[in-house]
Amino acid sequence: MFESGELRLVILRLLEEKPRHGYDFIRELEARTGGAYAPSPGVIYPTLTMLEELGHVVAQAVDEGKRMYAITAAGRAYLEEHRAETDGAMKRLDLRNERWSEAGPVWRAMQNLKTVLRGKLTGASDQKTLLAVADLLDDAAKKIERL
Repeated sequence: MFESGELRLVILRLLEEKPRHGYDFIRELEARTGGAYAPSPGVIYPTLTMLEELGHVVAQAVDEGKRMYAITAAGRAYLEEHRAETDGAMKRLDLRNERWSEAGPVWRAMQNLKTVLRGKLTGASDQKTLLAVADLLDDAAKKIERL
């Protein structure tokens, strides 16, 4: 979804709009991509920690231990230095949302397939079943390619 370092810039750009909780970033990115991308907490929180260590954001404990993040003057300066790169990443988010909105039924079907495959592959499947699943996926790919 993002090139190296772009998630940091996107987070700073979102903080430029208003202070946010960690999960707000996940929800906002998911909304801006029409559900096509929702970063995990395991991606967002380490990035926020790094930005805090760099002095680009500050976190304050509010509401039952939740932390509210805000951009600092150093963060604003860094964001300004990388404005073109940031604008490019934000534009890709909007374009992705546009494309995925049009392909909503396909997106839903892809997510359904991913869920089913995870369940099938997580279980103790025998080699025969795995080969059958691979054949089905190969057949579907060939049919879609021919459309």
